[in-house]
Amino acid sequence: MKLLLKGGRVVDPARGVDGPADVLIDGDRIAEVGRDLPAGDAVVREVPRGAIVCPGLIDMHVHLREPGQEHKETVATGTAAAVAGGFTSVACMPNTDPVNDSASVTRLIIDRARAAGLARVYPIGAVSRGSKGEQLAEIAELREAGCVAVSDDGRPVASALLMRRVLEYTSMFGMPVIDHCEDPSLKGDGVAHEGPAASRLGLRGIPGIAEELMVERDITIAGITTGRVHIAHLSTAGSLRAVRAGKARGIAVTCEVTPHHFTLTDEVLEGYDTNVKMNPPLREAADVEALIGGLADGSVDVIATDHAPHHHDEKFVEFDKAPFGILGLETAVALTFDRLVHRGHLSTTRAIALLSTNPARVLNVPGGTLAPGTPADITILVPDLEVTIDPARSRSLSRNTPFGGWRLRGGVAATIVGGRVVYVNDEVAGAAALAEPPPAGIAAR
Repeated sequence: MKLLLKGGRVVDPARGVDGPADVLIDGDRIAEVGRDLPAGDAVVREVPRGAIVCPGLIDMHVHLREPGQEHKETVATGTAAAVAGGFTSVACMPNTDPVNDSASVTRLIIDRARAAGLARVYPIGAVSRGSKGEQLAEIAELREAGCVAVSDDGRPVASALLMRRVLEYTSMFGMPVIDHCEDPSLKGDGVAHEGPAASRLGLRGIPGIAEELMVERDITIAGITTGRVHIAHLSTAGSLRAVRAGKARGIAVTCEVTPHHFTLTDEVLEGYDTNVKMNPPLREAADVEALIGGLADGSVDVIATDHAPHHHDEKFVEFDKAPFGILGLETAVALTFDRLVHRGHLSTTRAIALLSTNPARVLNVPGGTLAPGTPADITILVPDLEVTIDPARSRSLSRNTPFGGWRLRGGVAATIVGGRVVYVNDEVAGAAALAEPPPAGIAAR
C-alpha cells in the first residue's frame, strides 16, 4: 500500500530539509518527499495542524530488562513505551539476567521485538563475559547475532588494558564501545552527587571526578587505537571539556546527554524522593548549564534517555537502598522541546538531529533520514502540544519518574515504523485519522 502524508512541515537534518512538504510511503520505504505530490494510487492522510514530520527518533540507550527482570519491563512493554514517546528504534543495554554476552541472548531479544511488532530493537552486547570486566566477550559472535555495539553500562570496566583491547577488537567490526565512565574506587557506595545538597541531607557523595577521570582515560586510549568510543550519559562540565578536547585531537569520540541531566539539578534531592536517584547522579546547576551549551554547539552528539524501569517496591525504600534509574522514553520529546527548543537553546532541526540523525550515525543503523529508499520510520511531532506527565498512563510496566505532574509543551502525534502506523495520540486533533484503514478496494502489501 502507498500512503501519502500531506500538510506537514518536513524536517530532515541529514538532507538539510526544513519546510512544507508531502511524504510518500510505498510499502515499508520512503518513496518521495516534495511539495504538492500527486496522490496517484496512494491513500492520502492529512497530518495534524502544526505538525512536524521527521525521521523516526532513535533512543540509543535503554534498558528493556528482558530476559530475567520482566517484573520491571519486557521488550513488548518497553517498545510500547518507545513508540508512544515517538521512538521508532531503541538500542538496549546488556545488563539483563543473564547478561547479553552471547548470541543466544541477543537472538532472544530480537525475537521478542519481532513478536511485539512495534519499535525496532537493536541489542547492545556486553564488553566482557558476564560484564565482570575480566575477559572479553565473544564480540564477533555478538555482532553476527545482531548486536550493533558493546557496552559496560552498569558495570564500568576498571581495567585500562581491557578497555584498550575492546576498542581494538571492535574497530574490526566498525562497532562503537558505549562507555559507562565511572571510577569504582571514587564512586564507592555513593548515592548522590558529592556537593552541598548531599552534605546537607546526609547522603554519601559521588564526585564528578569519578566520571571525568574515566572519560579522560578512555578517550586517551581510543586515541591510540582505531576504535570508536561513545561516552554514555555524560553529566559534568569536566567530562564535556574532555570530549571537546578529544574531538579537537581527531579522536573518534562521541557522547550523549539525558533529558534528566539537562533538566534537573541535585537540589531536587530535598525530600529524598528515590525517583531522582540515578547514576550518574544529578549534578549542580553549573554542570546543567554546560551540558545545554554542549547540546547547542555540537559538542554533544545525542540525546538518549537511559530509560531504566524499576518496580515500585524496589524504589519505595530508603534512598540509600533504592536502585539507580528512572523512566525516559515517554518524556524525552516533551522535555527536549519544552526545556531546550522553546527556550531558545536549540533549533528544531538541531533537536531532531540529536534524537534521530546522530544516533543512527553513531550506531551505524538504518534511519535518521527521510531520503527516498530508506525505511519508512517516521515520527510526527506537535511542538506546541500541551502535555501533562501522568505516570499512571505510562506504557511501561514501571512508574519511576520524577516528572509526574509536570506540564510541558511538545509531544508526539503519531509514530510510523516500516510504513505501519504503530501509535497515534488520541489527544491530538486529527491524529487518529492517520491510523484509519485504507478505503475498500485498496490492498495492503
